[in-house]
Amino acid sequence: MKLAVYGKGGIGKSTTSCNISIAFAKRGKKVLQIGCDPKHDSTFTLTGFLIPTIIDTLQSKDYHYEDVWPEDVIYKGYGDVDCVEAGGPPAGAGCGGYVVGETVKLLKELNAFYEYDIILFDVLGDVVCGGFAAPLNYADYCIIVTDNGFDALFAANRIAASVREKSRVHPLRLAGLIGNRTAKRDLIDKYVEACPMPVLEVLPLIEDIRVSRVKGKTLFEMAEQDTSLCYICDFYLNIADQLLTEPEGVVPRELSDRELFTLLTDYYLNPKENDSNQSNNSSKNLNPHLNSEKNDLNQLDFFLV
Repeated sequence: MKLAVYGKGGIGKSTTSCNISIAFAKRGKKVLQIGCDPKHDSTFTLTGFLIPTIIDTLQSKDYHYEDVWPEDVIYKGYGDVDCVEAGGPPAGAGCGGYVVGETVKLLKELNAFYEYDIILFDVLGDVVCGGFAAPLNYADYCIIVTDNGFDALFAANRIAASVREKSRVHPLRLAGLIGNRTAKRDLIDKYVEACPMPVLEVLPLIEDIRVSRVKGKTLFEMAEQDTSLCYICDFYLNIADQLLTEPEGVVPRELSDRELFTLLTDYYLNPKENDSNQSNNSSKNLNPHLNSEKNDLNQLDFFLV
């Protein structure tokens, strides 16, 4: 199974990807995580350091694939998860999609691409061009990491559009959304109501998830020292278990930008009428005398405190 993890920049894709990779390994699967970001920090919490990229290695070998060995580019991480960093072109130059293609090509040359039960592509940022969408060409499922916010759901909608486009040429499906470090999920629910797709899990707003990234450790590794964190690991195990059932997934029908903007802004600017009515009714029931006082105050021209 090949998975491509997408989401708005800074939403927590790499932290989520590393913990899902460990969850698969805990279920007895042989896992390879491929970082598709020029920063080459996707696998940092698995290895504890920034591993050399495939592009750097190829450049050092003058792009002679026959001179590259698996140990030159594949590094063992925590929980026996194998790690690869694709790297990328210099800032402001080249195409990330080309780098992903070269990475897959090299792994095939090394007979490594088909040796794994799970290959997880951790992809940078939003899908703004075909290069960013390149990992979808090799994936069975796309996973979108989001939160309960406006910008992240805008990015999720664009990624959903890319999944639909790529599904025209090969059997790609959207496995679902993962809500990461969010105290609420009401806006996520509103979006999936308008654009139907599964919600695999919603992780609560837990500071240890963010801290794990700074420490360079996965939640599973941290839980070995602090068992109170084990319950967080269960979220990732639940995601892995759902994916191992090879769900049918969906080909999403994304919203237009205008539809999505209206949906999200209305949520913030025009609260539901029944919510306000419920609030009014509850205040009436709780204190009828207070309501009559409010009515009297409404009749005044000025009210000085």
